[in-house]
Amino acid sequence: MLLDPHWLRPDWPEVTAFMTTRGPNFGRKAGDPAQALANRAGLAEALGARPVFLDQVHGADVLRLRPDWHDDNAPKADAAVSTDPELAVAILVADCLPVLFTAPGGVAGAHAGWRGLATGVLENTVAELCNAAGCEPHQVKAWLGACIGPQAFEVGPEVVAAFGRAPVERDQPGFVYRPNPEPRWRADLPLLARERLTSVNVTQISGGAWCTLTDDSRFFSFRGEALGRPRGRMAACIALRR
Repeated sequence: MLLDPHWLRPDWPEVTAFMTTRGPNFGRKAGDPAQALANRAGLAEALGARPVFLDQVHGADVLRLRPDWHDDNAPKADAAVSTDPELAVAILVADCLPVLFTAPGGVAGAHAGWRGLATGVLENTVAELCNAAGCEPHQVKAWLGACIGPQAFEVGPEVVAAFGRAPVERDQPGFVYRPNPEPRWRADLPLLARERLTSVNVTQISGGAWCTLTDDSRFFSFRGEALGRPRGRMAACIALRR
């Protein structure tokens, strides 16, 4: 599987990094499991490294990749760090926000839905990457992939409260209030991610301009499946170059 020109890519010449678009499915629980595994193996050619997927659980745990992890024994976590050019971080994507990181001597990736963002998955990833690579947060670059966008991500007051905002019926930082037919908000995951990253001195941030739900010809979407769209998961991957 070669790099597809339609895939999303950060402008980082020092690493190989991309997010796939709708096409090959990489989710074992969202389609043919055997084909998903074959598609995962095919990513190695594009990456120049073996992609290591996690068993994502919407948490905030971050692990350092190990060579003995494979699809049949993937640990439960939502972010990983690699300092080994042989091992690529691979994050499954449907509507949650994937964030890729590069720093001198290491790379990382995080699966950041609202639960993970609220409980610190990005801050934890930055800390673990800096620890593994021996760098400082200001040296870290972050790229936000495609996720459900702020015009489409409807949430309730519990999500607003999870980010420390008072769930009163008006706009809040990162949330736009919509009163009808019942009090709801539209959440801006990329904005919330930028807020979390800058709080730990990561300022080199790019990406985050795509919506998986509304751009139905380009992306898989978990919420879109309820509307009859094809099931599938994309992959956001990053590897050090040898």
